[in-house]
Amino acid sequence: MSLGGPFSLVNQDGRTVTQADFGGGLLVAYFGFTFCPDVCPTELGAISAAMDLLPPAQAERVTPVLFTIDPERDTPAALKPYVANFHPRMVGLTGTPEQVAETARRFRVYYAKVNRPEMSEYLMDHSSFIYLIGPDGRVRSLLRPQTPPEDIAAAIRGQLAGM
Repeated sequence: MSLGGPFSLVNQDGRTVTQADFGGGLLVAYFGFTFCPDVCPTELGAISAAMDLLPPAQAERVTPVLFTIDPERDTPAALKPYVANFHPRMVGLTGTPEQVAETARRFRVYYAKVNRPEMSEYLMDHSSFIYLIGPDGRVRSLLRPQTPPEDIAAAIRGQLAGM
């Protein structure tokens, strides 16, 4: 089964980007949202820690990316400070609800809005995998939730060796 593919979204600077804009490097991606209270920050923190374990020559060939599943709230202005909290090279991607839905479909990401009566804001229920994405936008490796940073870094090094 093929996961991923070409995408066209808007980054945290408001610029439209595609997978081609990442210079043929590897993307270490997570599908989540900025209002996430726990899982998303934990996974993005693990990705950031993995990036810090890579030698500089390898790290410059990798871009950590947050693909939002909540385009209503995750505007470029909301994504910019959020991704900067995790890693200086992290990119946040958003788009129209249709663009986000199409990208999520290509990567087989589950997500749904959840309204709880005791909460004033909605949450997003979603799958929680880390995707290693090649220059063609296709997934080369899929990592389980709560993968330790050392294992993420090892998977990144393995993918870079084949690129």
